[in-house]
Amino acid sequence: MFTGIIQAVGRIAALEPVGGDLRIAVDAADLDLGDVALGDSIAVNGVCLTAIALGDGRFSADVSTETLNCTTLGELAAGDRVNLEKALRLADRLGGHLVSGHVDGVGDVVSVAPDARSLRWEFAVPEALARYIAAKGSVAVNGVSLTVNAVDGRRFGVNLIPHTMRQTTFGDLAAGARVNIEVDLMARYAERLFEGKRGEE
Repeated sequence: MFTGIIQAVGRIAALEPVGGDLRIAVDAADLDLGDVALGDSIAVNGVCLTAIALGDGRFSADVSTETLNCTTLGELAAGDRVNLEKALRLADRLGGHLVSGHVDGVGDVVSVAPDARSLRWEFAVPEALARYIAAKGSVAVNGVSLTVNAVDGRRFGVNLIPHTMRQTTFGDLAAGARVNIEVDLMARYAERLFEGKRGEE
């Protein structure tokens, strides 16, 4: 589990096709890897990956075909910046919201516009995900926990403050960019419970 509070920004050091999958190496000099062991989880742009190699401020992870099909990781290139977060520990503060690192789908940046000192971003998501996104609810975009300001069909808007822009890779994005979307876990569980109750009736 993760919180959606980005701990560092890293860079893709290498991408290597392996048996139809992809192995990525990430330069993570600004992320404290001292307490990370082989097999631990690290979220890369919101995607939970397993560290299979560690050393010299870098980690490597294998990315399955399923993950490549459901996320933007397959679109990355060497040198691209990525949001990084280590897995949540039970004693940690939950500053964002509970994020699983299991991306639900890919959305698009529709627009970015100034709004006082922050920026108002609008995203579009696949129809199947739109019903899980609610005004004042939570959503993770490229691993960043965000509060939804408004919803209009498949589109939703958020405000990003200067701190978030500095501490994440949002500054690298513009209209047309594709982003990883994870909807709020609570929305999915609520739907499942409702379906079960409706089935009983």
